[in-house]
Amino acid sequence: MKKGIVLSLIAAGSLAYGVEISESDLAAIKAEIAALKAEVQALKAQKSVAADVNASKKEIAALKAEVNELKQAKEESNEKLESMDEKITTVKKHDAFDNIKWSVDLRTAMDSIEYKMMDGSKQSNHDLFSTRLLLNMAFNPDEHNVFYGQLSYNKAFGADFNMPPRGSGIDGFDWVTNEALAGDELKVKQAYWLYLGDSFLGSDIPWTFSVGRRPATEGFLANLREDVKEQSPLGHIINMEFDGGSLQWNLGDAVGVEGMKFKICAGRGSTNAQPLFSSNTPYASDSATIDDIDLLGFIFQPYDDGQYKVMMTGFKAWDVPGLKNPMNPALGFENVGDMYGAAVSMLIDGLIEDTFLEDAKLFASFAWSKTDPAPGKMMLGSADQEDGTSYWVGLQVPVLEGDLGLEFNHGSRYWRAFTYAEDTLAGSKLATRGNAYEAYYTYHMTKALSAQIRYTYMDYDYTGSNSFFGNEGTPIDIDDVKGTPMASQTVDTAQDLRLYIRYRF
Repeated sequence: MKKGIVLSLIAAGSLAYGVEISESDLAAIKAEIAALKAEVQALKAQKSVAADVNASKKEIAALKAEVNELKQAKEESNEKLESMDEKITTVKKHDAFDNIKWSVDLRTAMDSIEYKMMDGSKQSNHDLFSTRLLLNMAFNPDEHNVFYGQLSYNKAFGADFNMPPRGSGIDGFDWVTNEALAGDELKVKQAYWLYLGDSFLGSDIPWTFSVGRRPATEGFLANLREDVKEQSPLGHIINMEFDGGSLQWNLGDAVGVEGMKFKICAGRGSTNAQPLFSSNTPYASDSATIDDIDLLGFIFQPYDDGQYKVMMTGFKAWDVPGLKNPMNPALGFENVGDMYGAAVSMLIDGLIEDTFLEDAKLFASFAWSKTDPAPGKMMLGSADQEDGTSYWVGLQVPVLEGDLGLEFNHGSRYWRAFTYAEDTLAGSKLATRGNAYEAYYTYHMTKALSAQIRYTYMDYDYTGSNSFFGNEGTPIDIDDVKGTPMASQTVDTAQDLRLYIRYRF
């Protein structure tokens, strides 16, 4: 490059002083000048690239700074969000633990009931309308304690059956039920608290303890046709309200068997305490009435994996009642002895995958009862211990937007169930000494609204299916009643067709 500059200067000087330069030298000089120009252009290009690189570096640095600012802002926002989440969680916990939650179950039904008597006559009511209202309560003050309650209103259209005597002229009209001073028409069906323990006596076994007015109706399997979640007892042998307590251990994780549970239940079905103001010794035991009626038993769930579920129960009831004189019920009750009962029930929830039976439910149940008469007393018409049995099978299949159910149960001569609260107006089908058939379809119209049509038919082999435990429950062969004065008062078959529409929310 230096050499080229010197040649250029020589050429320029020679021209200035009139020195003659040959054409070859001039061409060389011109070539050199052209090379210099090209070199100068290259240098300029290099400087431009360097400038662009420097500019890019500055832009990158600025972007990095902006990204860092965004990261810092995000961290600050996350901290604020976490703080807000903590506040929201606190509010939710306060809301959950500091308020009673209410839900409504309102059912309007029409029942068509018919009884065929042994003399061939019939008694019926083909348009019995009723309204049932359940107000459900739940309160969770902390993670270990829960309160449950249920208020019930259940009445026939146009009548109050708690206003005796019917046929007296007033006839139980309920025209002023809510305007006149009256009794406690809205009744307490359930009221109990439940303690949820994490471990039992230092073990890893979760447990629960509960006392109060128990959830003892619509139990396992009986809940299917009622379209509700199952409650505590096995519906095959116990379906009645009572007061008492329970203690349950959830054993599944401890023993490695899915769903295993064991529960001890105790209750009092009646007390002989004297009412206030009835005597000079209020609430003392009344020796002129029946003794306390108590029950103690267990519920064992050996397995439940969500598809297969097995439950078992066993119990003893002390001093159960019977009429002193079945021909004169006004004389009242007396204690007639003790009762034993047991049942085992199994449910398969889901039969065949990828078919219409995928969500079907199939169940079977077997139950046993045994009388133990007190000295000098008779139970179910016998002074001896008598055994009774019952079996029950059913199928529920999803159809369209609802569930179609079919059930059958059979009871033997001395079968006696504690199912007095079963929701069938013509009598408890599970108490039937004979055969009972049932079909129903429950249609789910919306999330809150459903409707059901149900038909129940009971064909009795023996009398006394829905009686108590004394001589009024004597099982007489239905065929032996024909042609006797008892025929007009003895039910041969009973049926109940029910239509309802139900709102729950």
